[in-house]
Amino acid sequence: MIDFLFSQYKEVSTQNIILEFIAFVFGLVSVFYAKKRNVLVYPTGLVATIISVYLLYEANYFGDMTMNFYYSIMSIYGWIIWSNTSENKVVSISKINFKEKIIGIILFLLTLVFTYLIYQFFEYEIELLNYIDILTSGIFFTAMWYMAKKKIENWTLWIIGDIITVPLYAYRGLGMLALQYLIFTIIAIYAYKEWKKNLVN
Repeated sequence: MIDFLFSQYKEVSTQNIILEFIAFVFGLVSVFYAKKRNVLVYPTGLVATIISVYLLYEANYFGDMTMNFYYSIMSIYGWIIWSNTSENKVVSISKINFKEKIIGIILFLLTLVFTYLIYQFFEYEIELLNYIDILTSGIFFTAMWYMAKKKIENWTLWIIGDIITVPLYAYRGLGMLALQYLIFTIIAIYAYKEWKKNLVN
């Protein structure tokens, strides 16, 4: 498996390999901080997502590129919310309510449409893998919004999206990112369990 993941880097520039490795490291650090409910999840995540925007643009994966651009924006938004330590405004871990569930569904559907239009804008021929990309974009978009709100369901969505993304990136030749998402899946499972212990019903 390791040979399969990394043999595809033979024709990749040294610059892009280094950038992907940096994104790999900062992505893992970010998810670790998310598990610990530490605000550093956002600045470390910003490094990973900004680099990923460039790499995914270079690879013509416009759905994932758009999502990482969105992650960058949401990282700033989440950073502000999580940094608010005011006694009356601190955000606690909780479950989504009916209104938030509806908003999540709407965000998911709008993301599917928006990501599809991104592919159309770049006049890229959409194939099966791109439709999977569009699907995971919707999942991750919603997960990021729930994370900013400290909703425990964000981890369920990350787990689902990560499981889909691992073979997708491996097939595309992004070995380090595929390995990263495999580790993300494991961390997300443990994070869900840890957040559940601190859940406010």
